[in-house]
Amino acid sequence: MSDFSPAFSAARFTVVADAYPGLLSRALEPFAKRDLVPDRVRSQREGELLRVEISLDAMPLEMLHVVAGNLGQIVGVRRVEAMEGRHNRLAVAA
Repeated sequence: MSDFSPAFSAARFTVVADAYPGLLSRALEPFAKRDLVPDRVRSQREGELLRVEISLDAMPLEMLHVVAGNLGQIVGVRRVEAMEGRHNRLAVAA
């Protein structure tokens, strides 16, 4: 019998997208679909763009690239950065 337990790590996602009213709810959807609750969400408008940072203190590592990919598919998203712990693991230009 194998003893499988998923690896967890802190994770932070940064999304830069065109500023429009539905962006924040769409950015949280990939987390909600996987029963993940962010520990911190911060957004800031930068002219015509919106920067959203979503952090989790513990996230299954196998979901990191999946969530980053989902964030990159949101209409209007220009860039997604995913960081595991303190290391930049994935950047997706949309």
